[in-house]
Amino acid sequence: MKRILYVLLMMLMVLSGCTGSDEETKPAGEANKNQADEEAVEQIGGLEVVAENLQVPWSISKSGETFYLSERPGSIVKVSGENMTRQNVSLKKDLSQAAEAGLLGFVLAPDFEQSQKAFAYYTYKNGTGQFNRIVELTLKNDEWTEGKLLLDNIPSGRFHHGGRLKIGPDGKLYATAGDAATNPEIAQDLTSLGGKILRMNLDGSFPEDNPYKNSYVYSYGHRNPQGIAWSEDGTMFASEHGPSAHDEINRIEAGKNYGWPEITGDNTKQGMETPIFQSGSNTWAPSGMAANEGKLYVATLRGNALREFDPAAKTTKEVITGVGRIRDVMADGEYLYFISNNTDGRGTPSEGDDKLYRVKLEELR
Repeated sequence: MKRILYVLLMMLMVLSGCTGSDEETKPAGEANKNQADEEAVEQIGGLEVVAENLQVPWSISKSGETFYLSERPGSIVKVSGENMTRQNVSLKKDLSQAAEAGLLGFVLAPDFEQSQKAFAYYTYKNGTGQFNRIVELTLKNDEWTEGKLLLDNIPSGRFHHGGRLKIGPDGKLYATAGDAATNPEIAQDLTSLGGKILRMNLDGSFPEDNPYKNSYVYSYGHRNPQGIAWSEDGTMFASEHGPSAHDEINRIEAGKNYGWPEITGDNTKQGMETPIFQSGSNTWAPSGMAANEGKLYVATLRGNALREFDPAAKTTKEVITGVGRIRDVMADGEYLYFISNNTDGRGTPSEGDDKLYRVKLEELR
C-alpha cells in the first residue's frame, strides 16, 4: 500500500572507515571550494512510498505508469499501481556472488511496449576471472530471458563493476564500466573497456561517430562511474567514486580523459579533465543520477542522502535524508523517484526496506 513517510530530522553523520569497498576508507573533513553552501540541508516533510520489500534494488526504469526495478540477486520487480510482481530473469551465465556484483543496470528499450525488450548489465565468473556483460532481455509470461549478447568481457574487480545503463537523447546505449580501482592502469588504456563510459548502437554495433574508430569507448580515465544523466540542453554528466573521498561529478564530452589514476580531486594535468564537483575529504559514494531544470539529483550510498547539484551556481546540498543508502534516482513528470539500498549488506534496513519512493519536484525547490 502507498503511504506517507514523514522523514525525521537527522544529525549529520560522522563518517567512519570502511575499507575495500565502493566506499573505501574516507575520513570526514572540510569540504572543497565548491561546497560553501552545501550544508544548507533542506528536509522534506513527506515522501510517498510507491513499493517496499525490495531485495537490493539497483536500477529504476519506467514505461507509462509501470516501473521495472532490477534487483542484484537476479530479479526484475514490476510495480503497477499497488500491485508488485517479482519477475524471474533467465541468464546464460550464473550471476557472481561477489560484493556489489549481480544484476545491475537495466533499461527498457525505446519500443518496449511493442517489442517487450530491455537491456541489462550483469556480473559473472568463468574459468579465467570475473567479468560484466551487456545483453538484450525479452519479457514473456512474467519472465525475462537473455537473448542477444551486445558486449562481453567488461573488466570487473573485487568490489567495483560500474554497471549503469542509460539510453541517451541520441538513441544510443551508454554504460559505465569499472574496475579501475583494482587495476588503475586500465582507465588510461584505450584498448581496455574498464574505467570507461561506453557507447553503442542498440544492436551492439559501434556508432560511426564514436570518438575512437571501431571502439565502444566514449570517455576514459574513470575509476568507478555509477551514474549518468543528460540535462535538457543535451549536456551529459556522470557520477564517480573516488579512491579515498574525492568523489566526483563530471561534465562528460566525447573522447575526453577524466584523469584517473593520474589526478584526483581538483588536481590538474594537461589533457585531463577536472570534475565540476568533488567531495574533498568527505564521502558521497555517488550512484544513479537524474537531471531536471538545470539541477542534478544524485543518489548517494555512504552519504545516505539524495543530493542536489547546481552546475551553474557550483553549489550542492542534501535534499532528502533519513531513508538510509540511496542507489538510483529518476525524474519523470512532476515527480522524482528514488530507491533505497539498505539491504545491500552495508546499510541498516528498517521495516519494509528496501523501498521505491517518490516526491514532487516542486517540494525540492
